[in-house]
Amino acid sequence: MKTISFNLKFQNMFYRITLLSLLFIFSTQIQLSAQINTSSDTPLRVIAIFAHPDDADFKMGGTAAMMAQMGHEVKFLSLTNGNAGHHEKGGGVLANIRREEARESARRLGIVEYEVLDNNDSELLPELHIRKDVIRAIREWNADVVLGLRPNDYHPDHRNAGKLVIDASYMVIVPNVASDVAPVRNNPVFLFMQDGFSKPNPFSHDIVVGIDEVIDTKIMGLDAHASQVYEWGPWTRGISENVPDGASERLEWLRENTFRGGVSDAQLEGLRKWYGDEKASQFRFAESFEIAEYGRYPSDEEIKMIFPMLGQ
Repeated sequence: MKTISFNLKFQNMFYRITLLSLLFIFSTQIQLSAQINTSSDTPLRVIAIFAHPDDADFKMGGTAAMMAQMGHEVKFLSLTNGNAGHHEKGGGVLANIRREEARESARRLGIVEYEVLDNNDSELLPELHIRKDVIRAIREWNADVVLGLRPNDYHPDHRNAGKLVIDASYMVIVPNVASDVAPVRNNPVFLFMQDGFSKPNPFSHDIVVGIDEVIDTKIMGLDAHASQVYEWGPWTRGISENVPDGASERLEWLRENTFRGGVSDAQLEGLRKWYGDEKASQFRFAESFEIAEYGRYPSDEEIKMIFPMLGQ
């Protein structure tokens, strides 16, 4: 009888411990799905890291503006100062112009910060000291989400900026790497901003955000980069003479020349997944994101937490 009684007590204790362990694991998973690194009672923190001041404005300016409106804290980080991107200006003069343009773009988009590092434009390499700068930036922002470029692109700075972000993933949780800044608690969600390159593999439209309601905000953010959208960019395409002089005429010209393609078939398929067929068919403008394999792989619920506008 004593042996049976002891066994029953042991089994009850085992069941209680198992139940408590499961409850702890379940509550931890709920907490992690609520927000990756920040606490659930603070804004979710997003950082986009790229090569030049204006890269993210083109690729995700609308999404960034919507995230900011919905309470996320969004930061843009340019790894170069943009001091080569012009046909008449250059060096420190151009770098200062582009910093001011970035600052004004941040104000118009409503994001918290637009930082521009002092690496030379067109000379960015995936070197260790810059990788550590990227690691520190992600940690200092305590990022839940990191957005970067894919490492296949026409511009070497774009390729290398993408590689630097990839190389920083996982390392952001390793205490002995860039040890002067404490590691983040969890590896963030890493996403790629959209590109049109197909080799060695095409972009995957995993998450597609309809941005019609903020398209004017995105255009105003791009308009802040006057040295690029009205001077350098048109010059490289041989259409400088087509750029109008008036402010309102320039905005209309920028809209027509930047958003000619509308929503692609691949984007429409992604919009249908997240918004449903009826709402998806109404969008004229969208921005896409690919889930990277190097960070935390988000569930659909976490994706909707990161992108609260999905399905609205």
